[in-house]
Amino acid sequence: MGLLDKIKDKMSSPSSGQGHFAPPSTPPSSADIPRYRKQRGVNLGAWFVQEPFFNSDVFRNAEQPKGSDLDIAKGQDAKAILERHWDSWITDEDWKWIKQRGFNSVRIPIGYYHLAAPCPEVLNHTDFEPYRDVFSGAWPRIEKAIQTAASHGLGVLVDLHGAAGGQNTQGHSGTSAGQAKLWSKDAHLKSTSAALRFLASHLHSNPSVVGLQLINEPEDNRALEGWYKSILSELRSIVPAEFPLYIGDAWNADKFASWVGSRGDFVVLDTHVYRAFTDGDKRMTGEQHAHKLRTQDTNDFGRQSQAAKGSLVVCEWSGALDHGIYGNAPDTEKDRQSRMFVAAELEVFEKHMAGWWWWTYKSVNWMAGWSARNASQAEILPAKLSRPYKGPPPQEKKDQALHQAHESHKSYWASHGGSPNPAVFAPGFSKGWDDALMFLTAPGGPNEMGFIHQWASRRMAEYEAGQGQLGKAAWEWEHGFAQGVKECGDACLSW
Repeated sequence: MGLLDKIKDKMSSPSSGQGHFAPPSTPPSSADIPRYRKQRGVNLGAWFVQEPFFNSDVFRNAEQPKGSDLDIAKGQDAKAILERHWDSWITDEDWKWIKQRGFNSVRIPIGYYHLAAPCPEVLNHTDFEPYRDVFSGAWPRIEKAIQTAASHGLGVLVDLHGAAGGQNTQGHSGTSAGQAKLWSKDAHLKSTSAALRFLASHLHSNPSVVGLQLINEPEDNRALEGWYKSILSELRSIVPAEFPLYIGDAWNADKFASWVGSRGDFVVLDTHVYRAFTDGDKRMTGEQHAHKLRTQDTNDFGRQSQAAKGSLVVCEWSGALDHGIYGNAPDTEKDRQSRMFVAAELEVFEKHMAGWWWWTYKSVNWMAGWSARNASQAEILPAKLSRPYKGPPPQEKKDQALHQAHESHKSYWASHGGSPNPAVFAPGFSKGWDDALMFLTAPGGPNEMGFIHQWASRRMAEYEAGQGQLGKAAWEWEHGFAQGVKECGDACLSW
């Protein structure tokens, strides 16, 4: 009897501790694979939340300083201008391009004021209260965007980019006030809570929605962590623990990574990576940034991912650099530098992150560092965004990989003081391999498993229901699961 046969025999026999039989694994639901896979996406910026940097035309009648949605709302013909823009910024051709380019999801930034019609209380006592009618047509269009994305096989991360009062000082939080006043007024907190409750209750049952992001790029302050705890508890009374809720790291991933990793529900930490704004970044070439990513940043991301138990993503990154350092160098040299930078970003993100979303999909003017369309034309964004799928390997490939991994595991721990129960490594490995293959072969794929710890926790609960509690050996089962996922990927995917 081979090792795999012994595992199958063991799992079909009564557990010595509980007398239960291991139940057959529950197949992933239509929502599971989109939510637990590795996300390779693009942001649909400047669609619902406006930024003049990417599209100044929609600000033509806006009040000064012409930097936010509130400035537009105060201007003449705001409702007509915005609705015309919402209906034309992303077309069917755009959806097709996104899918054909190899992205599997989109992130859609919205503001609380876009919920004026379905959840009118969110505007009470806020800056946008006088402009309900301007945004009354937004939500049906957001719903249509989610539906259209799904029809093209794309998942959607809905991002509350602008909260009442502003969670940061930037115009993309909704106003040009230059102040983060979310936590300074009770009405702002009530509005944000109402907006998130509405979004969570409305979206969690939609299998194409891969998650809900609570707020974008919040300023770090003493209130943030407490607010996260409170709002997550509030939302978990509405949606199950398996629905992904994304939180921003407030530019301090180390602070929040272990906090996310200590939770038992599906919470994801979002960190943003930009290298074009600080004085230090401006003094570095793309080649130097690439070197730093591969030597220093990779260690930081690896540490943060480990602390977050793999629930770490980059919801915003780009190929933008400050080109002042190149002097009079030709555009071809600037593109070459950006190309090296982006290649390093992708390499590091693929290694450490459960997903990423490029910022942003497009702009009115040529911006090869920001626009995915322009970056692709300039070959800054590579043609291959993921490893090509070769097809399922023969059964003996799994048997060989399982035997080798199990023997290596036993040998290592035999020479390092033993382990609680090395026998549970093998069934974990087997389940990890099988589930990784299930993700790869599911309709709409191939999909690589991204949130491995989150998915392994569900599978381990099934295993324990049949075989008894793993206790101190739980880490061995999960270690086997993760190694099975990796070995299956290496067998099925090309480099």
